[in-house]
Amino acid sequence: MGLLDFFRGKPPIRDLAAVATFVDENAAFLMQKGLYEYSRARAGHYAKVLFGEPEFQHAVEVARWRAYPLGLVIVAEAVEGVLRERFPDARVLPLLSEHVLAVFDRYPVPEALGSQEWRVLRSELDRRLQLIGLHPPKRIIDIPEQWIQSYFDLMPIHEKLRGRDFPTTRNYLRAQLCNIHQEFVDRLDAAAIAPAFARVGAV
Repeated sequence: MGLLDFFRGKPPIRDLAAVATFVDENAAFLMQKGLYEYSRARAGHYAKVLFGEPEFQHAVEVARWRAYPLGLVIVAEAVEGVLRERFPDARVLPLLSEHVLAVFDRYPVPEALGSQEWRVLRSELDRRLQLIGLHPPKRIIDIPEQWIQSYFDLMPIHEKLRGRDFPTTRNYLRAQLCNIHQEFVDRLDAAAIAPAFARVGAV
């Protein structure tokens, strides 16, 4: 990437493949950043030692893969709200869900989880994506609400050491998702992507 490319910023989102990539990358970022930053904050001066422990490294690996489907559904709901607003007569959710599941399926089964748990996580992701269509679009800060406890419970820190950190996790997810949402709005090329939703047809 050259200097001019850096200043141009990220490219516009002009097709469904780019939407899927956006959801994937931001879901992974949202979940992993929270896991690592929380763990470092709780470990304090011992963070370097903790992150060097094989047992902790395994716990982080398990946590990040279990959190990844949560990130997918959270970011997908934020993206779906934007697309539903832009294309109110199209069946946005089925097409978006198809691409989000395809993103999930691109990854090999994580060794830290195993195939059975990975299949369960995929099934849960499919179910949760379908639930998005059962209500009007939410405010962005409200989207993570139903998943915060599940995410917080995945933190690779013993529950006795977590203290009263749940509100911090809530604020983190809300703030980060607002940034992700704004980036999607700014990068979305609605005119370019419109034909994809036109092919899906009206509701």
